[in-house]
Order: sequence, then C-alpha cells, then structure tokens
Amino acid sequence: MPKQAFPLVLLAVLLGCGERERLTFPSNEPGGDDEGPVTTIHTPSADSTLTEGDFFVLGGRSVDPNGVDTVYFEVQGTGQAFLPLTGGGADTVEFGIPIPSIGLSGTTVVVRVRAVDVLGNQGLTAGRQLQIE
Repeated sequence: MPKQAFPLVLLAVLLGCGERERLTFPSNEPGGDDEGPVTTIHTPSADSTLTEGDFFVLGGRSVDPNGVDTVYFEVQGTGQAFLPLTGGGADTVEFGIPIPSIGLSGTTVVVRVRAVDVLGNQGLTAGRQLQIE
C-alpha cells in the first residue's frame, strides 16, 4: 500500500466508527404487554382451617395495567362451581366467593384463581387449601 493511501484509510476508519443507532429488541420486563394479571388471595392470607357450619368468603383481587378481561375460579372438594367473573377491562378486579362448610367436616377444599387480561395473556394461579373440621 502506498504511503499516501495510509492517511486516507485511517480517516475512513475513524469516521466509520462514529456513534450510530443501535438495534433494540423487545424485552420481557415486568409491566410489559406479554404478562398476564397478578392475582392474589387476601382472605385467608394463608392455607387455613375452617369450622364446619361457619360462613366463609374467600376474597382477593386481580390486577393488570392493560385491563383484566376475565377471572376464573376452580374449587375442589365442595361439589360447587363458579362462573367466570368478567373484568370489563378494569385494571383491578376484586372478587369474593362463598365457600360452604356445612356437612363437609374432614374435607380439604382446594381453591385456585387465575385471570386473563384484555390482550389474552394468562396470569399465574393463586391458590389456597382450606381444611374443614
């Protein structure tokens, strides 16, 4: 390479290394559009024991910044079922479901609750076990 070409090559390399736009990729950070609602059960705050005959309502909420579409309930051990609760796109949906205990002494009731947001993303399931004495 001739000596006169060296400064031109050096200049081209330095100019080509300037600041340029970087590629970006979608992230899976919390709050992104690819996450489902967060469902929590507040009552009871942990697996619990109920006395047969007592009236009990399991309560909680599902939250999603994109809006909650539907909350689903699965109850095992009582022979009852609940229709899904429509969230209507609200960012927070409170729920309460009555759990019967009459005639269920010695039964373990398992409750699972999950929600889907308006974008179709399913959240994690929240659950409780209730022992009826």
